[in-house]
Amino acid sequence: MRSQNQVVISLGSNQGNRFENIQNAINLIHKNIGTVIRVSQLYETPSWGFESDAFYNCALLLHTYRSAEIVLEKILLIEKNLGRIRTSQEGYQARTIDIDIITFNETVISTTDLQVPHPQMQHRLFVLQPLHDLRLDWIHPILKKSIAELIASTSDDSKCTVVGPIPSPLENFELHHFNYIAIEGNIGAGKTTLATQISEDFNAKLILEGFADNPFLPKFYKDQARYAFPLEMSFLADRYLQLSDDLSQFDLFKDFIVADYHIFKSLIFAKVTLGEDEFRLYKTMFDIIYKEMPKPGLYVYLYQNTPRLLENIRKRGRSYEQEIPAEYLDKINRGYLDYIKSQSNLNVLIIDVSDYDFVENQEDYLRILDQISDKMKA
Repeated sequence: MRSQNQVVISLGSNQGNRFENIQNAINLIHKNIGTVIRVSQLYETPSWGFESDAFYNCALLLHTYRSAEIVLEKILLIEKNLGRIRTSQEGYQARTIDIDIITFNETVISTTDLQVPHPQMQHRLFVLQPLHDLRLDWIHPILKKSIAELIASTSDDSKCTVVGPIPSPLENFELHHFNYIAIEGNIGAGKTTLATQISEDFNAKLILEGFADNPFLPKFYKDQARYAFPLEMSFLADRYLQLSDDLSQFDLFKDFIVADYHIFKSLIFAKVTLGEDEFRLYKTMFDIIYKEMPKPGLYVYLYQNTPRLLENIRKRGRSYEQEIPAEYLDKINRGYLDYIKSQSNLNVLIIDVSDYDFVENQEDYLRILDQISDKMKA
């Protein structure tokens, strides 16, 4: 599972309604490029390198799956949409909005169109001071200095006056309200991807199911009748041990827990795969274990239709999954929905993501966050 890129972006404006220009730029970045995690204080600073009106400046921390080249391409479109006109005139100019990539992870990028880290950042206090507000654990990969050290050594003595805070797009998404969120779904529904993204964006402890180490899984897909019972018992034991261990370990540096499964999925899969006698024995064991398990504050079920599930399974390329029949996925979907309907004491949110692509389409991801937020307020 790939992690998101951490990008620092600097914004400035010295024409028109400067506050509104920057706020609009932040919102468009959040909507079209990636998740805006934090925004610095807003500063008023003198124009740098030319005579003009004072600027409003800030910086933001962005999480995105997109490459640096794509981020730059989308930034230029946002500037254009907000009225910036780039000309061939040499030197600095006044502008409605100026958006620059300052850092991209801790990598060094040197192309015709993009230099990262920004080659002038260490000489510009209006860049460094907002970066310091973001509380980054970042070292300049070339200069080998932290942001604080760059500020201490810069020759720029310009005055940066705090204007005040600028709203962050995430400030209303207080997902830690739930303390423990379980994200579930059928095979290939995207639960691991979403749980990972939420953990990165909201400082949550991430619990991922350790399915890859189960020795019965490849055998089960080849001979279900023979390996169904040992597979389901193995999963039940593994899930119980993992969740018991992970949920009992409190992490002072994380705000809440997000997991890509909950133990009751064991019962759903077992009901589909086991014969009647085996399932009766299995359920006896499950009921004993389930009583001991903490229940999530919110249970999110990602529903995807079967054709989309099969497409996702094909794309991720696990050899032992490629022959999963559509009928099996249909049964799992029905099993989840039937079980959810029977659980009156479970706080459930069902999201149909059949037409979503929350990795490639930032708006789809924000739609999911909106639905979680609405559930929190209900």
